[in-house]
Amino acid sequence: MGPPGHQGMLDTRAILLAATAVVGFAGIPSEADALTPLSMDLAIDPDVTAGPSEHATLAPRAFERAADATYEPIARVTNGRARLQCVPFARRESGVQIFGNANTWWRQAQERYETSQEPDEGAVLVLEGYSTTARGHVAVVKEVVSPRLIIVDHANWLNGGEITRDVPIMDVSEAGDWSEVRVWHVPGRHWGGRTYTVQGFIYNVMSEEAQAAAVSSQSAQHEATAAPLG
Repeated sequence: MGPPGHQGMLDTRAILLAATAVVGFAGIPSEADALTPLSMDLAIDPDVTAGPSEHATLAPRAFERAADATYEPIARVTNGRARLQCVPFARRESGVQIFGNANTWWRQAQERYETSQEPDEGAVLVLEGYSTTARGHVAVVKEVVSPRLIIVDHANWLNGGEITRDVPIMDVSEAGDWSEVRVWHVPGRHWGGRTYTVQGFIYNVMSEEAQAAAVSSQSAQHEATAAPLG
């Protein structure tokens, strides 16, 4: 005599097999087939398990970054009638709240924002005018493509108040330190012939001095407006 309930299990299985035969199935599944979950059969995709993935068969050089010379610029004028100078455009796009001519931005930023000689997305690139410090230009970094190539958005580069987006700028300095750059010429679709001096990049992050000054100002304002005791 088998264990308790064993006879009931056999009776139930016999009933199920008999019902299968009645409804017209040609064969009766084996016990192993009957115990195999249906979900396992459906989960196997021959297309996935047929062989190695496409990336597994690629040579290591397929994962290397393409040279900057192969980059395909999509720079374009998006608004030729904006009548906008570079300063208000950069202020709006980056959030860096500096006012005044572009050639004053780097000096103004020193005690207010974090600055660097390395580009980063969202930072403001500050250029000196060609062969003169009397003029300047600011643009917003949209993408860092490589250590020596970035993409910017800016206004009035062509002196028509236009907005131009996805413009490549290339570091051409001997040291590779972003001290000198060339700018993609959108109308001619080639690199511009002039080299511009870079003052640096302004990040939309308050400097430690500015943060301390803001806290001090808020504390003083709070003390001045606090109700006297007594």
